[in-house]
Parts: sequence; C-alpha cells; structure tokens
Amino acid sequence: MSELQISLIVLGVIVIVAVLAFNWWQDRRVRRKVQDNLPVVDDDPLLREEQDVSARKEPGFGLNHLGLEPVAEETEPSSEQTDQSAPLMTSRPIPEPDSVAEVVIEVHLPAPMTGVALLPSLQEFRAHGRRSMRLFLQTTDGALVSEIGESTEYVAIQLAVLIANRSGAITAIEWSQVWGSAQSLAEKLEGNVEGPEQNDVLDRAAHLDSTCATLDAQVGLTLLLSAQRAVTDVMASAKAMGFIEQSGRLAWIGNHGVECFTLARGDNEPFDESLAGLDRLTLLLDVPRSPASTQAFGYMLEIGQELARRVGAELVDDQGKPLVAGAEVAIDEQLQTLYEQLEAAGLPAGSERARRVFA
Repeated sequence: MSELQISLIVLGVIVIVAVLAFNWWQDRRVRRKVQDNLPVVDDDPLLREEQDVSARKEPGFGLNHLGLEPVAEETEPSSEQTDQSAPLMTSRPIPEPDSVAEVVIEVHLPAPMTGVALLPSLQEFRAHGRRSMRLFLQTTDGALVSEIGESTEYVAIQLAVLIANRSGAITAIEWSQVWGSAQSLAEKLEGNVEGPEQNDVLDRAAHLDSTCATLDAQVGLTLLLSAQRAVTDVMASAKAMGFIEQSGRLAWIGNHGVECFTLARGDNEPFDESLAGLDRLTLLLDVPRSPASTQAFGYMLEIGQELARRVGAELVDDQGKPLVAGAEVAIDEQLQTLYEQLEAAGLPAGSERARRVFA
C-alpha cells in the first residue's frame, strides 16, 4: 500500500471522527439548553415518601361548573375549630371580578344565609352559551370569596360574566339569558338583582372584542414525519423532552408555570392511542396566551428542531415551506411590538385576563 493511500485513509478517518465529534457537541448543546428550560418541580410525586392517609384533606362541596372553589375540610377538627360557631374553613384570598373583561350581576339576599342553605339553589344554576362565568360569594364581613363553607353566612352572590372571547362579543340574546338566570336565582332565594344596563354591556363587549381582534396572533411550525408513527412513540419522545399532556394536546410549560406553546396532531385530533398513527405534528405559539419573551418563537423553533430529530421529521413553517435561516430573529422582533400593544391595552401576554379573553 503506497504512502498516498495510507495518507488518504488516515485523512478520511480524521474527517469522520471530526464529523461525529461535531454532531455529538451539537446534540449535547441542544440537550443542555432544553434541560435548562424544563419546568422546575420541587415535589416529584414519584419520589415522595408515603404520606399518612389519615392526614389527607378531602374536598368538600363546591360549584366547579361556575368556578366556585370546593372547600377542603379537615377530617379531624383542629383545636382552633372546636368552637361550633366558627366556619368550617377560612376562605383564602382570591382575585375579584375583572372590571375590564367581566361585568357583574349581583344577587342580594334578604338576610344572611349559610352555605348549606344556599347550596341547592346554586347547584341548579347553570351558565348559558359560550360565556365563561365566575361565581363569588360575599360574607357578612364584606369579604369576597370563591369557596363555600357549610356554616359560613353570606349576604350576596356575584356573577362575573365574561363579555368577550374568541367567539366574539356577548350578544343581546346571551345577556338576556344570563340576566334571566340571575333573576330566577334571586326569586328562589327571595332576593333582588342589580346589574348594568344591557346597552352598556354590549358597548363594552364590542369595544373589547374590537381591541382583541387587532392583537390576536398565533405562530406555528409543522413537523412532517418521514413515515407514519404510532401515537405512543411520538408522545414518549415529546414527554421525554419535557412536554406535558393537557386536554388532548401536549404543552410546554415554562418555569413560570404557564403554557409557552403546544404540540398537537396535524389533524387536530387528540393524542389518543386508539387512533391511527400520525405523519404530521403542529407546534403552536398562541401569542396572547403565552408569557412575553424576547425569544418566544426562537425557543419554540429550537425545541421543534430537537423533537424533529428525535421522531425523524422535517420542520417547516405553517405554510409547509422550508424555514429561512434567521427568520426566528425577525419574527421575535415583530412579537415584541405585539407584546407592547397587549400590555398597553391592559391585556399582558400570558396574564389571567388575556388567557380568559383569548380563549
């Protein structure tokens, strides 16, 4: 074998080793960046020591369908609760009705009533149509709570009605239905109803809906799998990276505890193992519902690239076109302007208000 052949073989080996080392370094860099951004979990239920079952707190009664929190009652009363006249539980502080996105209908009770007395009427109450509604109770000392205790006395009920969301502004018919339900509730309790005029509600709703329409934006990426893959395989790969299953989709939750972006099937069906395999996935950044970030799209792109590598897919834009190098920088710059506009409109990206309105 000549010296030239030996030299070429050695050179070829060096090139192969260099390529492998570069790929290893790239993979390690991406993995480290992904791990650094995983949600912080201080209490892993799989590693938690077995707890004393007798010390558990069981849920009491509540009205989850209207946003009224259930009361958690101790199985054995503490020394502080030996007084039979004391309420079963002290309500924790909660946000009040949102003056920007909600209107309040108040049902005044003829006299203070306990939770036990109110419960049958409240359980029969139902929200109407597409409008989210939250229910608050006012105690005799004026506190507004979202928990109901058996022996706690209340003087009023507040119904906070969302006036606009992605379905549009509340309509006259929807408002009439909600008002009628509030009146029926008041009649059962022999109370009276107070609330804003219909025209004022509709005007406020139309203004909020118009504002939101100019600020609503979603940015997506598509993963085209080279071959159809089983749902379980794709979900396993995504969860191994840090995605969390949520309402038929997979969500990436940041350290702030709020959803940053989501992963869904290309056909919008849930990630159900009984369904056929899939060949397309969609990453979606819902701008108003995700906390503001200087690299929101760029970060989703990095996660998408790593996921594409793991499942054997090509990552393209939401139009099916190859991604242009550096496009993430331009997109993130555009998103900064939108974040500022949302903030100025009183709808900070990722806030509780924004997540209710842009739903």
